[in-house]
Amino acid sequence: MEWMILFVILLFVLAIAAKKLNAGAGAVKESGTDHRYRSRKTLFTAAERSFLGVLDSVIDPSQHRIFGKVRVADLIEPEPNRNRGQWKSAFNRINAKHFDFVICNADDLTPVAAIELDDASHKQNKRQQRDEFLEKVCGQVGLPLVRVPAKRGYQLEEVKAALAGVSVKVEKVGAGEKDNLENGGANISGVVG
Repeated sequence: MEWMILFVILLFVLAIAAKKLNAGAGAVKESGTDHRYRSRKTLFTAAERSFLGVLDSVIDPSQHRIFGKVRVADLIEPEPNRNRGQWKSAFNRINAKHFDFVICNADDLTPVAAIELDDASHKQNKRQQRDEFLEKVCGQVGLPLVRVPAKRGYQLEEVKAALAGVSVKVEKVGAGEKDNLENGGANISGVVG
């Protein structure tokens, strides 16, 4: 008789567990809230793809590598602090932010410069506060932050000029490539030429 009661209780517990597993099918449960997700069509916006195409043409790949959408917290962290709450607060200010592009040394992947493409959203007060904060943080750690106005196409020379203040080795572009790029800028697909 006792075995029968234990068996019924076990079946009841298994039924509840199975119901909970099936209830979340197709949704991700987080903190009691159902969330549905979908994939984005592309990693970069049209302006970011265009800029990446020109960066790929300008940067010497034997010297540097380009990474996109890098979290600030992957490059910068708060100084150690005995007060865990203060450290966590400082970390949270950078955790959800990212740089549009980061240029690193090819040999050891140390960051050389971060790049932000400034679109229309950068004119908003809240976004300007974010930009000022990032400039201050980058200044503290000695990471140059290059700001470039976002647009559909870029000229080689303007990208080279934007990178002139940082230690980035740029490639020499052949005459045919230079004419092609400067007559129309990089195309939207990010493929140059």
